[in-house]
Amino acid sequence: MNAAADRLIPLAAPGPLDRRGRPLRDLRLSLIEACNFRCPYCMPAERVADDYGLDAASRLSFDEIETLVRGFVRVGVRKLRLTGGEPLLRKGLPALIARLSRIDGLDDLALTTNGSLLARQARALREAGLRRLTVSLDALDPDLFRRLSGGRGEVAQVLAGIEAARAAGFGPLKINCVVQRGVNEDQVLPLAERFRGSGDVLRFIEYMDVGNCNGWDPRGVVSSQELRDAIDARWPLRALDAQYRGEVASRYAYRDGAGEVGFVSSISAPFCGDCHRARVSADGQLYTCLFAAAGSDLRGALAQGENALTERVAALWSGRNDRYSELRAADAPRPKRHVEMFLIGG
Repeated sequence: MNAAADRLIPLAAPGPLDRRGRPLRDLRLSLIEACNFRCPYCMPAERVADDYGLDAASRLSFDEIETLVRGFVRVGVRKLRLTGGEPLLRKGLPALIARLSRIDGLDDLALTTNGSLLARQARALREAGLRRLTVSLDALDPDLFRRLSGGRGEVAQVLAGIEAARAAGFGPLKINCVVQRGVNEDQVLPLAERFRGSGDVLRFIEYMDVGNCNGWDPRGVVSSQELRDAIDARWPLRALDAQYRGEVASRYAYRDGAGEVGFVSSISAPFCGDCHRARVSADGQLYTCLFAAAGSDLRGALAQGENALTERVAALWSGRNDRYSELRAADAPRPKRHVEMFLIGG
Protein backbone atom coordinates (compact mmCIF):
# COMPACT_ATOMS: atom_id res chain seq x y z
CA MET A 1 0.00 0.00 0.00
CA ASN A 2 1.41 3.43 -0.90
CA ALA A 3 1.77 6.40 1.44
CA ALA A 4 -1.31 8.16 0.08
CA ALA A 5 -3.41 5.10 0.81
CA ASP A 6 -2.14 5.09 4.39
CA ARG A 7 -3.75 8.51 4.97
CA LEU A 8 -7.29 7.26 4.84
CA ILE A 9 -9.94 9.71 3.78
CA PRO A 10 -13.02 9.37 6.01
CA LEU A 11 -16.29 8.85 4.21
CA ALA A 12 -19.27 10.85 5.39
CA ALA A 13 -21.79 8.71 7.26
CA PRO A 14 -23.99 6.89 6.53
CA GLY A 15 -22.39 6.12 3.16
CA PRO A 16 -23.72 6.31 -0.40
CA LEU A 17 -27.29 5.56 -1.42
CA ASP A 18 -28.14 4.17 -4.81
CA ARG A 19 -30.62 5.83 -7.18
CA ARG A 20 -33.50 4.17 -5.32
CA GLY A 21 -32.32 5.30 -1.90
CA ARG A 22 -30.87 1.94 -0.85
CA PRO A 23 -27.69 1.84 1.26
CA LEU A 24 -24.89 -0.68 0.88
CA ARG A 25 -24.78 -2.93 3.93
CA ASP A 26 -24.04 -6.50 2.79
CA LEU A 27 -21.16 -7.83 0.67
CA ARG A 28 -21.12 -11.30 -0.88
CA LEU A 29 -17.51 -12.04 -1.82
CA SER A 30 -16.59 -15.05 -3.97
CA LEU A 31 -13.22 -16.56 -3.05
CA ILE A 32 -13.08 -19.06 -5.90
CA GLU A 33 -15.13 -19.80 -9.00
CA ALA A 34 -14.41 -23.54 -8.98
CA CYS A 35 -16.70 -26.09 -7.34
CA ASN A 36 -16.52 -29.80 -6.60
CA PHE A 37 -20.25 -30.21 -7.36
CA ARG A 38 -22.14 -29.71 -10.62
CA CYS A 39 -25.63 -28.80 -9.43
CA PRO A 40 -27.95 -28.45 -12.45
CA TYR A 41 -29.48 -25.10 -11.38
CA CYS A 42 -26.05 -23.51 -10.86
CA MET A 43 -23.16 -25.24 -12.63
CA PRO A 44 -24.52 -28.08 -14.81
CA ALA A 45 -21.89 -30.62 -15.84
CA GLU A 46 -22.96 -30.60 -19.48
CA ARG A 47 -22.34 -26.84 -19.68
CA VAL A 48 -19.34 -26.35 -17.38
CA ALA A 49 -16.20 -28.42 -17.88
CA ASP A 50 -14.60 -30.37 -15.04
CA ASP A 51 -11.44 -28.27 -15.29
CA TYR A 52 -13.29 -24.95 -15.34
CA GLY A 53 -11.64 -22.20 -13.34
CA LEU A 54 -9.31 -19.25 -13.33
CA ASP A 55 -5.62 -19.68 -12.83
CA ALA A 56 -4.75 -18.86 -9.23
CA ALA A 57 -3.03 -15.61 -10.21
CA SER A 58 -6.29 -14.24 -11.64
CA ARG A 59 -8.06 -14.48 -8.30
CA LEU A 60 -7.82 -11.70 -5.77
CA SER A 61 -4.94 -12.29 -3.37
CA PHE A 62 -5.49 -12.27 0.38
CA ASP A 63 -3.92 -8.80 0.54
CA GLU A 64 -6.30 -7.55 -2.15
CA ILE A 65 -9.27 -9.16 -0.42
CA GLU A 66 -8.45 -7.50 2.88
CA THR A 67 -8.05 -4.10 1.21
CA LEU A 68 -11.31 -4.63 -0.67
CA VAL A 69 -13.27 -5.54 2.47
CA ARG A 70 -11.83 -2.58 4.39
CA GLY A 71 -12.94 -0.31 1.57
CA PHE A 72 -16.44 -1.74 1.51
CA VAL A 73 -16.74 -1.30 5.27
CA ARG A 74 -15.91 2.37 4.81
CA VAL A 75 -18.87 2.78 2.45
CA GLY A 76 -21.29 1.12 4.83
CA VAL A 77 -20.92 -2.67 4.63
CA ARG A 78 -21.46 -4.35 7.99
CA LYS A 79 -22.02 -7.96 6.90
CA LEU A 80 -19.63 -10.05 4.83
CA ARG A 81 -20.51 -13.45 3.41
CA LEU A 82 -17.75 -15.53 1.77
CA THR A 83 -18.95 -17.61 -1.17
CA GLY A 84 -17.77 -19.40 -4.30
CA GLY A 85 -18.02 -21.67 -6.29
CA GLU A 86 -17.15 -23.68 -3.23
CA PRO A 87 -15.17 -21.43 -0.86
CA LEU A 88 -13.70 -24.34 1.12
CA LEU A 89 -11.62 -25.13 -1.98
CA ARG A 90 -9.65 -21.91 -1.46
CA LYS A 91 -6.24 -22.75 0.00
CA GLY A 92 -5.30 -21.12 3.30
CA LEU A 93 -8.86 -20.08 4.06
CA PRO A 94 -8.51 -19.94 7.87
CA ALA A 95 -5.64 -17.46 7.54
CA LEU A 96 -7.81 -15.20 5.40
CA ILE A 97 -10.72 -15.43 7.82
CA ALA A 98 -8.42 -14.50 10.70
CA ARG A 99 -7.43 -11.33 8.83
CA LEU A 100 -10.98 -10.39 7.93
CA SER A 101 -12.33 -11.05 11.41
CA ARG A 102 -10.09 -8.29 12.79
CA ILE A 103 -11.49 -5.55 10.56
CA ASP A 104 -13.12 -2.81 12.64
CA GLY A 105 -16.71 -2.07 11.69
CA LEU A 106 -17.45 -5.51 10.28
CA ASP A 107 -20.25 -6.83 12.47
CA ASP A 108 -20.84 -10.21 10.82
CA LEU A 109 -18.60 -12.67 8.99
CA ALA A 110 -20.33 -15.68 7.42
CA LEU A 111 -19.67 -18.34 4.80
CA THR A 112 -21.86 -20.42 2.47
CA THR A 113 -20.73 -23.93 1.54
CA ASN A 114 -22.07 -27.13 0.01
CA GLY A 115 -20.79 -28.81 3.17
CA SER A 116 -18.90 -31.68 1.54
CA LEU A 117 -15.52 -30.48 2.87
CA LEU A 118 -16.81 -28.99 6.09
CA ALA A 119 -16.16 -31.85 8.51
CA ARG A 120 -12.40 -31.49 8.24
CA GLN A 121 -12.38 -27.66 8.28
CA ALA A 122 -15.15 -26.55 10.64
CA ARG A 123 -13.05 -26.21 13.79
CA ALA A 124 -10.25 -24.30 12.06
CA LEU A 125 -12.77 -21.90 10.54
CA ARG A 126 -14.38 -21.27 13.91
CA GLU A 127 -11.05 -20.73 15.65
CA ALA A 128 -10.03 -18.28 12.90
CA GLY A 129 -13.04 -16.08 13.66
CA LEU A 130 -15.79 -17.18 11.29
CA ARG A 131 -19.10 -16.40 13.00
CA ARG A 132 -21.84 -18.05 10.93
CA LEU A 133 -22.28 -20.85 8.41
CA THR A 134 -24.88 -21.58 5.75
CA VAL A 135 -24.96 -25.07 4.23
CA SER A 136 -26.75 -25.91 0.97
CA LEU A 137 -28.77 -29.12 1.16
CA ASP A 138 -31.34 -29.86 -1.53
CA ALA A 139 -32.22 -33.45 -0.60
CA LEU A 140 -31.83 -36.05 2.14
CA ASP A 141 -32.39 -39.02 -0.15
CA PRO A 142 -28.85 -40.24 -1.03
CA ASP A 143 -29.58 -41.13 -4.66
CA LEU A 144 -31.41 -37.88 -5.36
CA PHE A 145 -28.72 -35.86 -3.61
CA ARG A 146 -26.06 -37.52 -5.75
CA ARG A 147 -27.99 -36.65 -8.92
CA LEU A 148 -28.57 -33.06 -7.78
CA SER A 149 -24.85 -32.60 -7.17
CA GLY A 150 -24.07 -33.78 -10.69
CA GLY A 151 -22.94 -37.17 -9.44
CA ARG A 152 -20.23 -35.58 -7.29
CA GLY A 153 -21.64 -35.44 -3.76
CA GLU A 154 -22.69 -37.72 -0.92
CA VAL A 155 -25.33 -36.48 1.48
CA ALA A 156 -23.62 -38.34 4.34
CA GLN A 157 -20.58 -36.09 3.95
CA VAL A 158 -22.72 -32.96 4.14
CA LEU A 159 -24.58 -34.20 7.22
CA ALA A 160 -21.22 -35.04 8.82
CA GLY A 161 -20.08 -31.49 8.02
CA ILE A 162 -23.17 -30.08 9.71
CA GLU A 163 -22.47 -32.13 12.83
CA ALA A 164 -18.82 -31.03 12.85
CA ALA A 165 -19.88 -27.40 12.55
CA ARG A 166 -22.21 -27.76 15.52
CA ALA A 167 -19.45 -29.44 17.53
CA ALA A 168 -17.09 -26.59 16.65
CA GLY A 169 -19.50 -24.06 18.13
CA PHE A 170 -21.34 -22.77 15.08
CA GLY A 171 -25.01 -22.29 15.70
CA PRO A 172 -27.63 -21.87 14.70
CA LEU A 173 -26.64 -22.96 11.20
CA LYS A 174 -28.71 -21.96 8.20
CA ILE A 175 -29.61 -24.84 5.90
CA ASN A 176 -30.64 -23.73 2.40
CA CYS A 177 -32.75 -25.83 0.03
CA VAL A 178 -33.62 -24.78 -3.53
CA VAL A 179 -36.91 -26.44 -4.45
CA GLN A 180 -37.77 -27.40 -8.03
CA ARG A 181 -41.09 -28.82 -9.13
CA GLY A 182 -40.80 -32.38 -10.33
CA VAL A 183 -37.29 -32.65 -8.92
CA ASN A 184 -37.09 -32.43 -5.13
CA GLU A 185 -40.35 -31.08 -3.71
CA ASP A 186 -40.85 -34.46 -2.07
CA GLN A 187 -37.85 -33.63 0.14
CA VAL A 188 -39.48 -30.60 1.78
CA LEU A 189 -41.26 -32.40 4.61
CA PRO A 190 -38.37 -34.82 5.34
CA LEU A 191 -35.99 -31.84 5.56
CA ALA A 192 -38.37 -29.94 7.81
CA GLU A 193 -38.73 -32.98 10.05
CA ARG A 194 -34.98 -33.51 10.30
CA PHE A 195 -34.16 -29.94 11.31
CA ARG A 196 -37.17 -29.24 13.54
CA GLY A 197 -35.91 -28.98 17.08
CA SER A 198 -32.26 -28.95 16.00
CA GLY A 199 -31.70 -25.26 16.68
CA ASP A 200 -30.72 -24.76 13.04
CA VAL A 201 -32.84 -22.74 10.60
CA LEU A 202 -33.99 -24.45 7.42
CA ARG A 203 -34.73 -22.06 4.54
CA PHE A 204 -36.52 -22.93 1.30
CA ILE A 205 -35.53 -20.91 -1.77
CA GLU A 206 -37.63 -20.50 -4.89
CA TYR A 207 -35.89 -21.74 -8.03
CA MET A 208 -34.55 -18.60 -9.73
CA ASP A 209 -33.47 -17.59 -13.23
CA VAL A 210 -29.88 -16.92 -12.19
CA GLY A 211 -27.22 -17.32 -14.87
CA ASN A 212 -27.67 -18.57 -18.42
CA CYS A 213 -26.84 -22.27 -18.35
CA ASN A 214 -29.45 -23.78 -16.05
CA GLY A 215 -32.36 -23.87 -18.51
CA TRP A 216 -34.65 -22.07 -16.07
CA ASP A 217 -38.36 -22.55 -16.68
CA PRO A 218 -40.96 -20.79 -14.49
CA ARG A 219 -42.95 -24.02 -14.45
CA GLY A 220 -40.20 -25.41 -12.22
CA VAL A 221 -40.87 -22.87 -9.49
CA VAL A 222 -42.62 -24.03 -6.32
CA SER A 223 -43.83 -20.89 -4.60
CA SER A 224 -43.05 -20.14 -0.98
CA GLN A 225 -46.78 -20.01 -0.29
CA GLU A 226 -47.19 -23.58 -1.53
CA LEU A 227 -44.25 -24.72 0.60
CA ARG A 228 -45.55 -22.91 3.69
CA ASP A 229 -48.98 -24.46 3.24
CA ALA A 230 -47.48 -27.95 3.01
CA ILE A 231 -45.40 -27.52 6.16
CA ASP A 232 -48.17 -25.73 8.05
CA ALA A 233 -50.56 -28.59 7.34
CA ARG A 234 -48.15 -30.98 9.05
CA TRP A 235 -46.65 -28.70 11.70
CA PRO A 236 -48.60 -25.45 12.22
CA LEU A 237 -46.62 -22.24 11.72
CA ARG A 238 -46.90 -18.63 12.83
CA ALA A 239 -45.28 -15.63 11.16
CA LEU A 240 -42.33 -13.89 12.81
CA ASP A 241 -41.23 -10.29 12.39
CA ALA A 242 -38.19 -9.53 10.27
CA GLN A 243 -35.01 -9.08 12.28
CA TYR A 244 -33.89 -6.13 10.14
CA ARG A 245 -35.01 -4.21 7.08
CA GLY A 246 -34.04 -5.99 3.91
CA GLU A 247 -33.93 -9.47 5.43
CA VAL A 248 -34.06 -11.90 2.53
CA ALA A 249 -36.08 -14.70 4.11
CA SER A 250 -39.56 -14.41 5.59
CA ARG A 251 -39.49 -16.18 8.96
CA TYR A 252 -42.00 -18.56 10.53
CA ALA A 253 -41.95 -20.36 13.89
CA TYR A 254 -43.36 -23.79 14.57
CA ARG A 255 -46.26 -23.31 16.96
CA ASP A 256 -45.09 -26.27 19.03
CA GLY A 257 -41.81 -24.49 19.81
CA ALA A 258 -39.59 -26.63 17.57
CA GLY A 259 -37.73 -23.67 16.08
CA GLU A 260 -38.22 -21.75 12.87
CA VAL A 261 -38.18 -22.10 9.11
CA GLY A 262 -37.61 -19.48 6.41
CA PHE A 263 -38.71 -18.83 2.82
CA VAL A 264 -36.86 -16.85 0.13
CA SER A 265 -39.38 -15.67 -2.47
CA SER A 266 -37.50 -13.83 -5.20
CA ILE A 267 -39.94 -15.07 -7.86
CA SER A 268 -43.33 -14.80 -6.15
CA ALA A 269 -42.62 -11.82 -3.86
CA PRO A 270 -39.64 -9.77 -5.10
CA PHE A 271 -37.79 -7.78 -2.45
CA CYS A 272 -35.67 -5.51 -4.65
CA GLY A 273 -36.91 -2.40 -2.86
CA ASP A 274 -34.91 -3.23 0.25
CA CYS A 275 -31.89 -4.88 -1.41
CA HIS A 276 -28.65 -3.60 0.10
CA ARG A 277 -26.31 -6.33 -1.22
CA ALA A 278 -23.33 -6.12 -3.55
CA ARG A 279 -21.40 -9.06 -4.95
CA VAL A 280 -17.75 -9.34 -5.96
CA SER A 281 -16.39 -12.23 -8.02
CA ALA A 282 -13.12 -14.02 -7.31
CA ASP A 283 -11.37 -11.95 -9.99
CA GLY A 284 -12.56 -8.60 -8.61
CA GLN A 285 -15.67 -7.77 -10.62
CA LEU A 286 -18.40 -5.88 -8.74
CA TYR A 287 -22.00 -6.91 -9.49
CA THR A 288 -24.74 -4.74 -8.03
CA CYS A 289 -27.47 -7.34 -8.65
CA LEU A 290 -27.68 -11.12 -8.54
CA PHE A 291 -29.16 -10.94 -12.05
CA ALA A 292 -26.68 -8.41 -13.48
CA ALA A 293 -25.62 -8.74 -17.09
CA ALA A 294 -22.07 -7.46 -16.43
CA GLY A 295 -19.78 -6.38 -13.64
CA SER A 296 -17.40 -3.49 -13.01
CA ASP A 297 -13.70 -4.19 -12.57
CA LEU A 298 -12.30 -3.18 -9.18
CA ARG A 299 -8.71 -4.34 -9.66
CA GLY A 300 -7.45 -1.05 -11.03
CA ALA A 301 -8.76 0.78 -8.00
CA LEU A 302 -7.43 -1.92 -5.68
CA ALA A 303 -3.96 -1.45 -7.12
CA GLN A 304 -4.11 2.21 -6.06
CA GLY A 305 -5.03 1.37 -2.45
CA GLU A 306 -7.93 1.58 -0.08
CA ASN A 307 -8.87 5.20 -0.76
CA ALA A 308 -9.19 4.62 -4.49
CA LEU A 309 -11.16 1.44 -3.93
CA THR A 310 -13.53 3.23 -1.54
CA GLU A 311 -14.16 6.04 -4.00
CA ARG A 312 -14.72 3.61 -6.88
CA VAL A 313 -17.25 1.51 -4.94
CA ALA A 314 -19.10 4.61 -3.69
CA ALA A 315 -19.39 5.93 -7.25
CA LEU A 316 -20.63 2.61 -8.64
CA TRP A 317 -23.16 2.15 -5.86
CA SER A 318 -24.47 5.71 -6.24
CA GLY A 319 -25.33 4.91 -9.87
CA ARG A 320 -27.07 1.62 -9.08
CA ASN A 321 -30.69 1.27 -10.24
CA ASP A 322 -31.16 -2.51 -10.26
CA ARG A 323 -34.54 -4.12 -9.61
CA TYR A 324 -34.54 -7.17 -11.83
CA SER A 325 -36.99 -9.30 -9.85
CA GLU A 326 -39.57 -6.51 -9.75
CA LEU A 327 -39.23 -6.08 -13.52
CA ARG A 328 -39.66 -9.84 -13.99
CA ALA A 329 -42.81 -9.79 -11.87
CA ALA A 330 -44.19 -6.92 -13.94
CA ASP A 331 -43.19 -8.64 -17.19
CA ALA A 332 -41.16 -5.52 -18.02
CA PRO A 333 -38.01 -5.36 -20.19
CA ARG A 334 -34.92 -6.60 -18.37
CA PRO A 335 -31.48 -8.07 -19.21
CA LYS A 336 -31.69 -11.35 -21.05
CA ARG A 337 -28.23 -12.55 -19.96
CA HIS A 338 -27.06 -12.77 -16.36
CA VAL A 339 -23.80 -13.47 -14.62
CA GLU A 340 -23.51 -17.15 -13.73
CA MET A 341 -24.38 -17.90 -10.11
CA PHE A 342 -21.21 -19.92 -9.53
CA LEU A 343 -19.15 -16.79 -10.25
CA ILE A 344 -20.78 -14.68 -7.54
CA GLY A 345 -22.07 -17.20 -5.03
CA GLY A 346 -25.77 -16.54 -5.27
